[in-house]
Amino acid sequence: MSIIERIQTIIDYKGISVRQFCIRVGIANGFFDKVKDIGTQKMMKILNTFPEINPLWLLTGEGSMLKSDICDNQSDIAFAYSTAKSIPLIDVQVFSGFGRGKFSIKASDVKEYYVIPKFKDFKIDFLIEVAGDAMYPKYVSGDIVACTIIKESNFVQWGKVYIIGTLEQGLLIKRIYQGNENDCIECRSDNEKYPPFEMNKKEMKGFALVVGVIRLE
Repeated sequence: MSIIERIQTIIDYKGISVRQFCIRVGIANGFFDKVKDIGTQKMMKILNTFPEINPLWLLTGEGSMLKSDICDNQSDIAFAYSTAKSIPLIDVQVFSGFGRGKFSIKASDVKEYYVIPKFKDFKIDFLIEVAGDAMYPKYVSGDIVACTIIKESNFVQWGKVYIIGTLEQGLLIKRIYQGNENDCIECRSDNEKYPPFEMNKKEMKGFALVVGVIRLE
């Protein structure tokens, strides 16, 4: 089933005409006569207009059409949106990925999705808001940082800023360096009032490299 056929399925489910669908979504009338595929912006308009639709199904055809027909742990919405070049903004308070051996984003962790042209050529897995002043002046509280999940510790770059998932301290944003022992790393803040500290690698359950930032003046 093509994306256009899946959209027609939504139209049939809602019991509306193609014209009514176009009006509600905010796309041009006659849209279906001209294209065989749609872009990210139109996809997001559809999902915003009909929030009961499962994004993974709409984008890939996998799973059920309705969110209510699936469980959260089967609804890989983050994957669906990454396919469409949209990036999930993660709620730091409920981010459940750390502590399970690796970062894993659930639908309930996501606050919103964004399309950011500047990041379209980079592998960005999630956005997250900075809290506190530990990384000032590099990052300030309220900044949104774009992150790439690092799946292998061998690819960690010393001196770079990372979001670190830990068992005891939750999510941290720090520069990391090789520790005095092979099984430890040193975590440093850019703000000098926070002293560096070492952490055993067993305490760390996920790395994500910070590759960009969005800031309001």
